[in-house]
Amino acid sequence: MQTRQLGSQGLQVSAIGLGCMGLSYGYGPATEKTQAIELIRAAFDQGVTFFDTAEAYGPFTNEELLGEALAPMRDQVVIATKFGFKNGLPADGQDSRPERIRAVCDAALKRLRTDHIDLFYQHRVDTDVPMEDVAGTVKELIAEGKVKHFGLSEAGAASIRRAHAVQPVAALQSEYSLWWREPEKDIIPTLQELGIGLVPFSPLGKGFLTGQIDASTTFDKTDFRNIVPRFSPEARQTNQKLVDIIKALAAAQGVTPAQIALAWLLAQQPWIVPIPGTTKLHRLQENTGAAQVTLTTDDLQQITQALAAIDVEGERYPAHMADRVGR
Repeated sequence: MQTRQLGSQGLQVSAIGLGCMGLSYGYGPATEKTQAIELIRAAFDQGVTFFDTAEAYGPFTNEELLGEALAPMRDQVVIATKFGFKNGLPADGQDSRPERIRAVCDAALKRLRTDHIDLFYQHRVDTDVPMEDVAGTVKELIAEGKVKHFGLSEAGAASIRRAHAVQPVAALQSEYSLWWREPEKDIIPTLQELGIGLVPFSPLGKGFLTGQIDASTTFDKTDFRNIVPRFSPEARQTNQKLVDIIKALAAAQGVTPAQIALAWLLAQQPWIVPIPGTTKLHRLQENTGAAQVTLTTDDLQQITQALAAIDVEGERYPAHMADRVGR
């Protein structure tokens, strides 16, 4: 597995990370603990050194899982976690007050069984707390040795600039994929200017870009995708055009659609590090294998032309969550 540097702060990680949320939260019942630990350690064995979690995933149980799974190799991995929701519950709204950031940090250190957090993200921008106060608090935590790097998640360009002026931001985590390219307008140019890395979550479109989901697919009743407009049966049927194009490219390359989607992200910038998640060992191997897939200039041009002819249908968040992003 190759490594990449996230931003200009010297944070080195594997070219593909592991998003761990789905092991505990969001996509149906939590994975059995022993199986989840096996998958996390298998990722490390395959060269993954970048693991993503948050207090909100569970809440709390995902951090505990990573703490146990990564304890034997803690000094060889980069762990990212997040603060920013009241009581660790997204439904309760934002809370990035300085005292809350400090409390989350101390609790996360215990759950993760470590003395430092490698990358500490604000999960969502809190409009009730000045960004300067948020960045200043993380700057203090860095000075105290509890945190190594500061990150933001789904922040808008103005918030990124305000934060970066107080404490350099190592990475922005945001959704970015073949079916969500909005960051290309303002976010990616801002990151390039400021020397900030990009960590795309849902790089496989919450599973849709793998080609394994169609209009007839049903999800567990607790699966977040049940309320995502982009996953309505009608939208899935329309969006199948995009998957068909990816499948054709994958077949021509002798790889999988998921590997094409991840390789496309890797080809955009050397400071982009996607974090696909999975609960299955064979999918983990497939995802990490994408780091070995090289797309030519002609491949990338073909993808660009194909995407220009497709309008992806459906919003990526339900209406009640849409105001949390891009602020």
